[in-house]
Amino acid sequence: MIAELAKLPGVGAKTAQRLAFHILSMPDGDALGLADAITVAKAELMFCSACGNLTDVDPCAICSDPSRDRTVYCVVESPRDAQVIERMKEYKGLYHVLHGVIAPMSGVGPEDINLESLIVRLTKSDEAREVIVATNPNIEGEATAMYIARLIKPAGIKVSRIAHGVPIGGDLEYTDDVTLAKAIEGRREL
Repeated sequence: MIAELAKLPGVGAKTAQRLAFHILSMPDGDALGLADAITVAKAELMFCSACGNLTDVDPCAICSDPSRDRTVYCVVESPRDAQVIERMKEYKGLYHVLHGVIAPMSGVGPEDINLESLIVRLTKSDEAREVIVATNPNIEGEATAMYIARLIKPAGIKVSRIAHGVPIGGDLEYTDDVTLAKAIEGRREL
């Protein structure tokens, strides 16, 4: 059990051991509930045929919700990123999950991520007006954002990028140079 738990992201040997002993000390019903939840999730969850997000119905609840704004698409790297954006309850558009980013150093090209279906979705939609690229602010995320912008802009669809910079509650003296430069670059008028 420890070896299997240690395969999880962010779980080292000590944490895996602590989790294993915790699971073993749980009441049988709770431990079996955890095992069942994992089994059911693996068996019943799939990727939405429209957006690529994790779902238990196809199309997913977001894609099939008629109240969602169908003029805006938020492109994210993973289903986890879509969930984070949904949690804030401010974004009301649709999503498109790439399941990765372009990373030439790792041998990942545009054909290796869920990019072609985005182009197909946008081409078929007569409502699409904006694509918000919400990939992570690292080299691969930026490269992916630029690639998407080059593909989509000729279609007359606005492409925007989420803002990057100093977080709320952050101190300038602890902010790294790149983050501070992005904050200055992305400044807005008050």
